[in-house]
Amino acid sequence: MKRKMLSTSALSAVAVLGMSAALQAENLVVSNWDGYMAADAIDSYSAATGNGAELVLHGTNEEIMGKLIAAKGKGYDVVFVSSPFAEVLHNLGLAEMLDHAKLPNLANLYPQAGELAHDPGNTFSVPYAWGTTGLCYRSDKLAEAPDSWMDLLAPADGVSGKTTMLATDRWLLGAGFLAKGYSVNETDADKVAEVRDLLIDAKGTLLAYDDTTFYAKLVSGEAELVHAWDGWCNYGIAENADIKYVIPEEGSDLWVDTMVILKNSENKDAAYAFVNFILDAQNHGWAAENILYKVPNKPAMESLSSDFLASFPNMAISPEELVTYEQLRDVGEGQRLYARTVSEIKAAP
Repeated sequence: MKRKMLSTSALSAVAVLGMSAALQAENLVVSNWDGYMAADAIDSYSAATGNGAELVLHGTNEEIMGKLIAAKGKGYDVVFVSSPFAEVLHNLGLAEMLDHAKLPNLANLYPQAGELAHDPGNTFSVPYAWGTTGLCYRSDKLAEAPDSWMDLLAPADGVSGKTTMLATDRWLLGAGFLAKGYSVNETDADKVAEVRDLLIDAKGTLLAYDDTTFYAKLVSGEAELVHAWDGWCNYGIAENADIKYVIPEEGSDLWVDTMVILKNSENKDAAYAFVNFILDAQNHGWAAENILYKVPNKPAMESLSSDFLASFPNMAISPEELVTYEQLRDVGEGQRLYARTVSEIKAAP
């Protein structure tokens, strides 16, 4: 997709906030995943506000969380993390309690984005992107379209060996939880063990565990059915229109990636200005149009063309439907059980 220059409408927001003089002296540090916002976003923000800023990349939620916890949040101002990790930052007292008066562009968010289970009212986090997890497949190669998680976990003979699953703990287990009709945040030890055994059986039918190149395997034909985040399935659809996405009949999780301002930020005004800048409809719309993930920004999503939505049907999933799926939550000590269980799955022959 062609990259667009971001708008500079944040200039007016800075004026509204009345902090342009303070911004001049601040040097913002933002941590995000690679490619998750426009390549020129930092420069555009700096041009719009006169504020220096630096982008630091992290590869995983776990990577940035380790750094934040060790430093008690110092050295960073704004971090992009998935909602269970935003919840952890809040529970540890590392997340800023948000002053909505400094974020006028929150008005662009869908009402449902202010009612998310991990943070009702957006008190410590601002949703950046949201979506579902399901099945991404080659419609020209499968005899029948998949409609159940068991189509992945116990594939037909002709599909066995041509499937992949996400390797990350929450999503690997999530497929098993959903297949069994359990909560995606299930921590009952007996139910987790039942899902472990199901996933160990499924392991024997897999081509690979794959969090990053599964869509490319579909494009090449090496894989025919994969466990996928909806936005990453869109990368495959962009290359081959025979690739389709479906949410299984047992449902999906609702994943939410968020922006969090750190309580120990030394550049609070600049941090608020940055989050507000991203929430500008054109700036936030870049993510939808270029990384092919739904954003919870109403005018941004309404700006997408009908041709675009026809090409990527899962981009048209409504906020009303999204919030019917269970959101991934911080499971506290249950995460130890998850990590141990996934280790057992991956170590099994």
